[in-house]
Amino acid sequence: MAEPLLRIESLCKSFGAVKACHDLSLEIHAGEIHALIGPNGAGKTTLLNQIAGDLTPDSGQIFLAGQEITHLPLYRRAPLGLARSYQITSVFANLSVEENMLLAIQAHHGHSFRFWGRGLKDPQLLAELGPAIETVGLSERAETIAGNLSHGEKKQLEVGMALSCKPQLLLLDEPMAGMGPGGSIELSKLIHKLKKEMTILLVEHDMEAIFSLADRITVLVYGEVVATGSVEEIRSNPAVRQAYLGEED
Repeated sequence: MAEPLLRIESLCKSFGAVKACHDLSLEIHAGEIHALIGPNGAGKTTLLNQIAGDLTPDSGQIFLAGQEITHLPLYRRAPLGLARSYQITSVFANLSVEENMLLAIQAHHGHSFRFWGRGLKDPQLLAELGPAIETVGLSERAETIAGNLSHGEKKQLEVGMALSCKPQLLLLDEPMAGMGPGGSIELSKLIHKLKKEMTILLVEHDMEAIFSLADRITVLVYGEVVATGSVEEIRSNPAVRQAYLGEED
């Protein structure tokens, strides 16, 4: 079997007496949508923070495409093909959709933001702008100020900005949070489309979305992996149904 794109070995992270990750090991394979589920406080976001570089593990190792990244700072992980969106959208509210996207594209190419004016006229950057906005379904909103977008559209924009890094692995932290049914459907379509281009690690509480999107699911409880498997394996796991899905035998 091929080397997993992401390999986590015996990861531990504590906050005082709370063990947010405890001897956690996990493998994510290239081309899959892998979902992390678990009750509040299970350690899902803490795990994403360690993969992304926002937090440093107390012990254990993280490998991306065979390269250890455990102690690499966040900014050095992006060039290796790692991108992330957060629970709370982080777009530039006073800039338009296309300006937000252009900033992200500019950052990927290593352009200095002191030359923002030049970036607006750079043919190479502008050539990527239209397709990038179209990918996330915001072409008709390109000139709209980001602060005037709906919550769902802001999520689409944030995902688009992350995609500008051309990632191998995209980390999505509760992308459906706060969305109505229409927004969730559109974002689910986008995530499914992205599967053809990259690997996705998805944290989400919307179980309908999880079951429709994921190839494999890992269940966390109190910072530990209690099960990993296909959608059907997780659905039929009695321990998972009782501990997380709220079902009885």
